[in-house]
Amino acid sequence: MKIGFIGAGKVGFSLGKYLADNNQTVVGYYSEFKEDAIEAAEFTGSTNYSQLKLLVEDSDVLFLTVTDVMIEKVWNQIKETNLSGKIICHTSGALSSEVFSDISRRGGFGFSIHPLFAVSDKYHSYKELSGSYFTIEGSKEKIEDMKTLFESFGNHVCVISKEDKVKYHGAAAIASNLVVGLIGLSEQLLVECGFDKESAHNALSPIIKGNIEHIISDGCEKALTGPIERNDIETVKKHLAVLDGNHNIAYQAVSRQVLEIAKMKNKDRDYSNMEDILK
Repeated sequence: MKIGFIGAGKVGFSLGKYLADNNQTVVGYYSEFKEDAIEAAEFTGSTNYSQLKLLVEDSDVLFLTVTDVMIEKVWNQIKETNLSGKIICHTSGALSSEVFSDISRRGGFGFSIHPLFAVSDKYHSYKELSGSYFTIEGSKEKIEDMKTLFESFGNHVCVISKEDKVKYHGAAAIASNLVVGLIGLSEQLLVECGFDKESAHNALSPIIKGNIEHIISDGCEKALTGPIERNDIETVKKHLAVLDGNHNIAYQAVSRQVLEIAKMKNKDRDYSNMEDILK
């Protein structure tokens, strides 16, 4: 299949390079930011297209690697072209393939294909995509073909429903963005205790790394430690007493979820008093 990209940001760079390195034919890129398309084409050994229509004509598969708010706009630009037999994909975690309105009537097949991975660098993130899960949702006629394609690269692929896309994206955001927020809060609290910003970051690095490695190797239940897990009510009360405003709200909200994991780990332990102070 000949694969084209509309949009040349971090995801477009990374996915294009990943596909090219897995012996797929990446024909090229189109972007309203011409310099980005030129750079992405050079990076993937493909062609920079100055006309969107020509890229559509030359591609069997099109990836719309643009921001979520632009996907429907780009779709409206290309849907009047000849899409017979073509596969149109976007890479949004939150949107479903329904954004490609009337695609079946136009002879095409629509998909949302999302790597469960935080693409942070357009030049290097592609190297880590081989270890990522991909989720696929879209046209039943071709979904096994797209699933098989990514499985052939060694990726695990999960087919999900359009109804579950937002919940799925919420799960990804919690594991990625919200964790960053919590670590940022930890660093801020250390700074308030007298650490400078660099020292706070460096001091937390070993505990963050060790905890994540333990979660990955053993799972959440076995990795869980701390005052909630051991039912140390007095310590949790002290934490709540020194945290104000949003910090207190965040602590309580996350602690309630931690408590649910603690209950699964220690099924015979009575956490009723802990539940009361976290309500």
